Amino acid sequence: MSGTSFLRKMSLHKFRKSLSSPKLDSLNLTEAEKAPVRPDEPLTPPPETQTVLLLHAARQPYELTDDYPVPQLQDEHEVLVRTQAIGLNPIDWKAPDFNFAIPTLPYISGRELAGTVIQAPSSSSTRLQEKDRVLVISTDYRDLRKAAYQEYVVGLDYNTVRLPPFLSIEEGSTLGVAFVAAALALGVCAGLDFSHVLDGPDLYSLVRDLPADRIAEDIRAECLDGIRSHERAQKGDWLAVWGGSSTSANLTIQLAKLAGLKTVAVVDKAKHGLRLANHKAIRTDLLVDSHDPERAVAIIKGNLKGKLRFGIDTRGRESATSLLQALSPDNLGGGGEQPLLKEGEAPPSPPSTPHDSRLLSAHLIGLTGLPKQTAPEGTLFHTVPIKLFHEVPEVGEALVSWLERLLKEGLVQPPEIIDVEAGLGSINKALDRMRKGEISGGKLVVRV
Repeated sequence: MSGTSFLRKMSLHKFRKSLSSPKLDSLNLTEAEKAPVRPDEPLTPPPETQTVLLLHAARQPYELTDDYPVPQLQDEHEVLVRTQAIGLNPIDWKAPDFNFAIPTLPYISGRELAGTVIQAPSSSSTRLQEKDRVLVISTDYRDLRKAAYQEYVVGLDYNTVRLPPFLSIEEGSTLGVAFVAAALALGVCAGLDFSHVLDGPDLYSLVRDLPADRIAEDIRAECLDGIRSHERAQKGDWLAVWGGSSTSANLTIQLAKLAGLKTVAVVDKAKHGLRLANHKAIRTDLLVDSHDPERAVAIIKGNLKGKLRFGIDTRGRESATSLLQALSPDNLGGGGEQPLLKEGEAPPSPPSTPHDSRLLSAHLIGLTGLPKQTAPEGTLFHTVPIKLFHEVPEVGEALVSWLERLLKEGLVQPPEIIDVEAGLGSINKALDRMRKGEISGGKLVVRV
């Protein structure tokens, strides 16, 4: 297989046909790669050793290493997957560069991949079978067996998504981490109920029905006390996403729109404005240029007139600080579709019962950072409890089963693929492109 990068911009509608479609010729795949595993085709047992990409020290490139043991299944909910495509994420280069989220050395990185099930879980309740084409979402970065930068990967069945036949393996590798972050940010931190969207999860209620000791102590307060029930995001409420061109923003906007929220995206309009304005799945109600943050805040305030209580920042502390200025706490009204109280109008009696009798807090959710300052009165800061996905099976299963339905019905579309590199050995070069800011508004994928 050629190690040359090739530019391909792909979206869901291009893969509505079968995987043997001539459309895939443009991806330079071999005939074997174009075809899915046939039901009557025997699987090749996994070898004892494999090739992996190891990090031996912080601020060093990853090293290609042969004869590394293939990971073994240790639990009835574990599945072994042959890696075929890896979706690269910013943390893949930020972790070694800034020396964080590296629990051991040498280390294997990579948070999401797509491939074929080689060994199915032994659990009788599993959805997965051998030869399934799947997306494995590896948020458990402490277990190197689950890392993506290797030829064979262990996944949990409740963290693994079956791909519909019209999606390519490359597309399947692009959306896992972003989907989980978006669903938890909206469902747990903002309290948004997805139950009316293809029977999606009500994560707010799900986590509160669990015994408290099943939720890790460091995320327990966020999960159980982060937002009061009468403040939960509802259909018609406004949500602003700063850094709206990122993959996580892409999935956040898609899920928010499906649940009936009105959306604002703050982006570099010179780079991404036309694409976002023309893409139905991620087209927002208001598109704001991020070039001048003060102006962006003024535009949001001028248009929404105090109706913005929810903000999600995908970029970092500086932009989160700007987004904070756009939020409007103490907005009267329990739901986006309920009328606000007019000036001088008394709330209904008794005041503690109806939703629209309470003053509502604003909520700022940071995916990569929050303002240095403490949260001002009337505003709450949130961090996304990612570990819920792999530590609480009920949460993981609810999310991956829902994602399967969303993908099957075409209600969620994978992010645009900016480029595809070939082979584990190309990952260092690919990460350098991300460091330089060459990959923006979509995903860089490595085919294995």
